[in-house]
Amino acid sequence: MKLYGIVGWKNAGKTGLMERLVTEITGRGISVSTVKHAHHRFDVDHPGKDSYRHRVAGTTEVLLASRNRFALMHELREEDEPSLAQLLTKLAPVDLVLIEGYKRDAHPKVEAHRAVTGNPLIAPDDPTVRAVASDTALTLDRTVFDLDDTTAIADFILAEVGL
Repeated sequence: MKLYGIVGWKNAGKTGLMERLVTEITGRGISVSTVKHAHHRFDVDHPGKDSYRHRVAGTTEVLLASRNRFALMHELREEDEPSLAQLLTKLAPVDLVLIEGYKRDAHPKVEAHRAVTGNPLIAPDDPTVRAVASDTALTLDRTVFDLDDTTAIADFILAEVGL
């Protein structure tokens, strides 16, 4: 599986770019999975639901399945957070895995940047950021795309990974 990341600070446009890239790339017949890192506690389950009740009762994993999808929830229960490499082993094979977050990992990345956030760019100090997608013109030592030019960003990523 080929890997490529989308990084940036909060409200930089990462999720919107990820969504547009998945649509663009899968539309070209390339299979894509995504990994999203959350810095905060999250829950995909809700109090009162059977699977939630199983987890609260103490299970390590709950596999919820229907004819349309399945979801595996694994409670870490005081274990360390798994690394990106460990998590990738849990995915079924696809052509490309797009990773949102994990900005400190070594895979190649595009940085999403919106000037209005006032955040500094990650790219100047990180050689794994191969390009920046921004809503404002930038002068950098690497490729800069318009944040909304999904086709060009997809072309760049696919060329980078050889797809």
